[in-house]
Amino acid sequence: MVQETPSYMRVADALRRRITSSEWQTGDRLPSRAQLAQEYEVGPNVVQKAVERLIIEGLLEGRAGSGTYVRRPRRRMRMVRSHHRERRGGSPFQSDMQEHGRRGTWEFHTQARVPAPEPIAQRLAIEPGELCVRTTYEFLSDGQPVQLSESWEPMAITGETPIVLPEMGPYAGMGVVERMRSIGVLIDTAVEIPRPSRATQEQANLLGISLGDLVMLIERTYYDGDGRPVETADIAVPDLRWEIAYEIGIEHPG
Repeated sequence: MVQETPSYMRVADALRRRITSSEWQTGDRLPSRAQLAQEYEVGPNVVQKAVERLIIEGLLEGRAGSGTYVRRPRRRMRMVRSHHRERRGGSPFQSDMQEHGRRGTWEFHTQARVPAPEPIAQRLAIEPGELCVRTTYEFLSDGQPVQLSESWEPMAITGETPIVLPEMGPYAGMGVVERMRSIGVLIDTAVEIPRPSRATQEQANLLGISLGDLVMLIERTYYDGDGRPVETADIAVPDLRWEIAYEIGIEHPG
């Protein structure tokens, strides 16, 4: 079951649409938090979180003692890594592209019964050689390459289920979290390790960049509630066009 979108995300979506439609333009000052709270019938804390979200995305900027303003567009677009997208269900990539007013699609190639190499086996806490499903992705934004990904899932988890092939069946394109939930595997945690690197010739060809250009490599692993790794992936994002930002929720006691 897909969880309800948090109130602040709904307000952020509404504010984002007003910015991208040019209702508010670069340099314009937004109404006060109190005015926005009244308009959207939410509390001021909800508006505060929504504004902070758009500051993270690079659409707004806060000026001390003055207010919040529409920021000048960045040369590079910002890709936000957020657990809220995972909880909302569907494809996190498509959600990210929608927030930029773009259409997110992908091409893929899947192989079943692929023996896990040593590094992948370590990340999945399985024995080297255990069978996995390996899927390579080319993610596109309005038809232009945005990122690459290579995903591994142990067949011991998905092998006898309808989701064994990630892009086929009733949950095709729904993302790892939603697919795993459909077979009773509840993903509790995602761990990401970003590392700067230089593009290989294959990465350069697929991403439309030059050999040796800077790319951000993200090693991502999903874990269920028992701490068992259920999927791991290597993601490559061209630094020339995109910067990575992480949204980290803060839990307060009480």
